[in-house]
Amino acid sequence: MIESLLLTAARLVTFNQQQALTNASGFFFARDERLFVVTSRHVLIDEPSKHFPDRIEIELHTDAQNIAVSTGFSIPLYRDGKSIWRQGLDTAGEIDVAVIEIERDALPATALYHAYTPEHLSTADDHIEVGTSLLVVGFPLGFHDTLHHMPVVRQAAIASSFGLRFQGEGYFLTDARTHRGSSGAPVVMRAPNEDDGTQDGLPWTLLGVHSSRLDVGTRDLKLDEALGLNCAWYADILLTLTES
Repeated sequence: MIESLLLTAARLVTFNQQQALTNASGFFFARDERLFVVTSRHVLIDEPSKHFPDRIEIELHTDAQNIAVSTGFSIPLYRDGKSIWRQGLDTAGEIDVAVIEIERDALPATALYHAYTPEHLSTADDHIEVGTSLLVVGFPLGFHDTLHHMPVVRQAAIASSFGLRFQGEGYFLTDARTHRGSSGAPVVMRAPNEDDGTQDGLPWTLLGVHSSRLDVGTRDLKLDEALGLNCAWYADILLTLTES
């Protein structure tokens, strides 16, 4: 029995033509009849590091009876010279979240996955305190169960007041040990009411999209440990990015 949470995440590899560039994390989000893969914007393009892939590939499970069976599913990032992903923007600038719509008809007929929906997002009625226990579901340094093609889960906690934009930006902080390759991973907490039928077998609340580690520029690299804090962009940006 595979937990539905593990089937929400997809290992993502960026390519420039046939050359593999980086590993990252992503997850599925469905709205009405449409399906999207969500990741960090800097996974798809990052000018400072001169990272300019032209396609991504996600790994899909294709046999419900044998979870070890999977296939790569390639998604182009450009069409007619224009980018096909959607990325967020607000009054503080760019939001490090991007979505790409997947043509459901192009997926293997037996593709096995779970997708978050707008019903999995937090609401004003949810009481989410600082210190709340979270999970980050992804592929740190590309690490995963290579036999069953499953992600790993890291424990995290909310480290800043949830609902406030930390330093005016559209993210909150998490306290967790993370690595490169986790960018784009879903940040979730257990749903307050696991019997809620709207969860559709996925009793988790999607709070954010993991972006990057946060550090202090004045930290003494010899004397001071890294903060261990991370930026997670609020997941409600997905409502804007997936509008028709």
